[in-house]
Amino acid sequence: MAVIHRTTLQPTKLELLAAWLPTREWYDAAVATPEKAGGFRLDDPAGEVGIEFMVVGDAGRPHAAPHLVPMTYRAAPLDGAEDTLIGTAEHGVLGKRWIYDGTHDPVLVAELYALLAGRAAPQAQSESDTPDPTVHASLRGAAADGTVLELLRVVDGADRTDMVVRTSDAAEPVTLRLRRVLAPTAGDTPARGTVTAGWRLSDGTTARGPYVLVPENAEAR
Repeated sequence: MAVIHRTTLQPTKLELLAAWLPTREWYDAAVATPEKAGGFRLDDPAGEVGIEFMVVGDAGRPHAAPHLVPMTYRAAPLDGAEDTLIGTAEHGVLGKRWIYDGTHDPVLVAELYALLAGRAAPQAQSESDTPDPTVHASLRGAAADGTVLELLRVVDGADRTDMVVRTSDAAEPVTLRLRRVLAPTAGDTPARGTVTAGWRLSDGTTARGPYVLVPENAEAR
């Protein structure tokens, strides 16, 4: 299980996101004042890569829809992923960390599929060795031992990022559609798989909705 260290990170993840978010086509503002509004973690079975799905609100626009930013934390650069680097930071215990947009990281994508297939357990965002029972995931037709064989491509859209993968348990490519702009309900193509979780609203209440959808059609747009 991943260990959550009570230490410093300089610059912080939110400081890095303040510079990175406005460069994304799915982010709808020129200036970001990010604040954490929810999320969960997954464990890397090899214990090398930190995996976090962070919901990011905007303190400067409290009524704006929150955004979903999956991130991976690595002890060394990920080969060929320079364009997906959010930034680097100095961790008080672990030293320098490279922080990536997780939709491009094969470790995150593999564990996301394992979560959908029922082989990975979602973990609390800020506590070590603590499952998060509020995160629900399912994928119709997935094999219990189904794995991602290859991340074929990543495509950003106005409100989503599609990760198209080849898996061991499907004849055709599978699209894992991450909702970048979260809403309690999301109009989309019919889904055969979902990851659903909650987030905090600016008025202190909470909402739930899909973080990830698996459309019925492998190449759904």
